[in-house]
Amino acid sequence: MNRAHKQTGYQGRRLFLLMCMGLAAMLLVWKAVCLQVLDKEFLLTQGQARHLRVVDLPAHRGMIQDRNGEPLAISTPVESVWVNPQELADEQQRIPELTRLLSLKHASVKSTLASRADREFIYLRRHVDPALAAEVEALDIPGVYLQREYRRYYPDGEIAAHVVGFTNVDDLGQEGLELAYEDWLKGEPGAKRVIKDGKSHIIEDVESISRPSPGKDLRLSIDRRIQYLAYRELKAILQEHKAQTASAVVLDVKSGEVLAMVNQPSFNPHNRQNLRSNDMRNRAVTDVFEPGSTMKPFVVATALQSGRYLPNTPVSTAPGWMRVGVNTVRDVHDYGQLDVAGVIRKSSNVGMAKIALSLPAEEIWTQLSDMGFGVQTFSGFPGEASGLLPHYAGWNAIETATLSFGYGVSVTPLQLAQAYAVLAADGVKRSISFLHGAEAAEEHRVMPARIAQQVRSMLEQAVGPDGTAPLARIPGFRVAGKTGTVRKSVAGGYSDNQYLSVFAGMAPVSDPRLVMVVMVDRPANGKYYGGQVAAPVFARVMAGALRLLAVTPDNVPLLQTRRGDGEEPA
Repeated sequence: MNRAHKQTGYQGRRLFLLMCMGLAAMLLVWKAVCLQVLDKEFLLTQGQARHLRVVDLPAHRGMIQDRNGEPLAISTPVESVWVNPQELADEQQRIPELTRLLSLKHASVKSTLASRADREFIYLRRHVDPALAAEVEALDIPGVYLQREYRRYYPDGEIAAHVVGFTNVDDLGQEGLELAYEDWLKGEPGAKRVIKDGKSHIIEDVESISRPSPGKDLRLSIDRRIQYLAYRELKAILQEHKAQTASAVVLDVKSGEVLAMVNQPSFNPHNRQNLRSNDMRNRAVTDVFEPGSTMKPFVVATALQSGRYLPNTPVSTAPGWMRVGVNTVRDVHDYGQLDVAGVIRKSSNVGMAKIALSLPAEEIWTQLSDMGFGVQTFSGFPGEASGLLPHYAGWNAIETATLSFGYGVSVTPLQLAQAYAVLAADGVKRSISFLHGAEAAEEHRVMPARIAQQVRSMLEQAVGPDGTAPLARIPGFRVAGKTGTVRKSVAGGYSDNQYLSVFAGMAPVSDPRLVMVVMVDRPANGKYYGGQVAAPVFARVMAGALRLLAVTPDNVPLLQTRRGDGEEPA
């Protein structure tokens, strides 16, 4: 009886256990049905809310190229390190390891994370090298991630820095043509929906929302070969003469395109930690100066158009000075009797003052205004200055006289180059462009061709053996140009020992192709005349540019010894 009772109890417990196991199995089956059938949509929604994300697809910025397709600015893919402070909060002991790798100050990073603990995204370091990015990823620290971005690279460095400009860390244009053509160059980022795991790693692409649209390429008028020539020579002359700054512009006469534009000192667009704002300024476009004697050809053009003068009309400059009211205009020498061409050749201030004072002020002002003085060239470069050309209604005798040899008026190197391009183009003024072949240059006639050719002939004499700029001559080519030696304006008047050295010229004279302006500010090594300092830069750069462009020589080789004559600062 006792054995039967025990057997019955054992079977009861066995049955109970089986019932429990069956019930558990049924519960598991029911739970599976609920998860996979009844609550499927809810659970999918909750899972997606936790792991389905929309991420940006970065778009690279358009390339900037020179006129021959050579790269001047390129965007390269890089990684940036970012953190989620909420996830990183449990990994405090690993932060020193991360900061050491990224060369960051531990205390500063810790303070930043503490002050922004409620955020989910903080950049730790932007644009790291691929090798460093791989090391960060290998640390596998929860809350530390990489993000693909683009960094701008400038193959020519400081050679074209002032023209091309640069972008900031977000790849947005900040200076130069990078800024001017921001809307053209910038790309439009895309987006895609992805699934991320618990460590925010993308494990599956779900769908593409929008495709990234890269920025459009920009082809400049700059010829990087000529740009390098100008950069090299300008840097050398700055060092040789211990000058403060210098600028140079090379224009294509036929199209109005800027082939080279250089300033010294320049800057490295890849290293801007200690960069000063003055170093970034494209002084050839944004800074103005009094042009001195380089203004004389345009006043002479006005005189020739008036009909009162011919190239051989005599002008007396004796005794080498003249009184204008209470002021005195002087020449460096007493040149005696000159003709109009001789006034240009010898750069006589007295001769120019006499010519200007014999003309109606309105005619001079109109001619200078038509040449582009006092207004922007509308090249599209950011921050372009308009210069200064006072209205003739306010001129008195001494202002008229001094304006004839380039005082009381201010220009940019680009403006002066455009004006000389008018003389080179037989009196046709063409719009200035930094883009290659974008559209036909706007042009209109501002001077009769005959007058422009006569002035050009005078400028060729100025580069001759008896002129002020024989050092501007180029073997095999006829050259025309004009020097300027300008006293620097200081408080209370003009300095007696600070000068601007200027040269503006063109070649070849028979069919001008290129115009170049060189300006050197405050040379301090004993020489300061435009014919001594600026003219040799013109000769070296222009010779190389003509050769690179395969321009046919129009003169037998020059065998004469070249020397720089002096001129009265003007």
